[in-house]
Amino acid sequence: MIDSAIQSGVLIITLNRPDRLNALDSHDKAALGRVWHKAQHDQAVRAVVLHGAGERAFCAGSDLKEIAATKQVATTDILASCIPGVAEDFTKPIVAALHGHVIGLGISIAMYCDFRIAAPQTRFCFPEVEHDMLSGFSAVELPALIGEAAALDIMLTGRSFDAEEAQHIGLVSSLAKDPLVEAMALATRLAALPTSAMAWSKRLLLAERRTRLNRHYALVDRARQEVGRYEQ
Repeated sequence: MIDSAIQSGVLIITLNRPDRLNALDSHDKAALGRVWHKAQHDQAVRAVVLHGAGERAFCAGSDLKEIAATKQVATTDILASCIPGVAEDFTKPIVAALHGHVIGLGISIAMYCDFRIAAPQTRFCFPEVEHDMLSGFSAVELPALIGEAAALDIMLTGRSFDAEEAQHIGLVSSLAKDPLVEAMALATRLAALPTSAMAWSKRLLLAERRTRLNRHYALVDRARQEVGRYEQ
């Protein structure tokens, strides 16, 4: 379930399946895509905070139980829509509050946010390769974010790493005992800034990302079709 509410110009998006570590099923992915699209075009939304419900996880990635049961996965278009700024430009600032487990698709969604504030105990992992799966949109962007060597390390080994290392390599912006409180404070400040300057600054800063996504979108789709079990 994806919940959302506006507070003083800040849209608070909650990944709300704590019993499943906020893993996203096909319905959730499509719903999150609709939330991003609506937020981009809603003038009442000036900034966004994204977080996960419960104490155990921000997001444990895709719902593997659903995939195993249905033998079906989300289309590349739906996956793109649920990651901010992939299917379409998202010109409002997004702050992700991370805690607990941040796995696979959870990292992908977080890394496309503009700020990532993590609790010190947060654990990260890209386990896709171990399961004969993909994280295509992360593979396209991660080298630009943290460097090619670090991206190859964490994506090909599938190893788990902590928030301190995530901050060191540039995956996390900052650490905070209560990341949601810090995220709300930052988003509230950003929401008070002029929207036109904010939107154009994001477009210019992320212009190369948009070029990469446009250039490699078809390659991500082809990769997903050719891998035996695939997701994102």
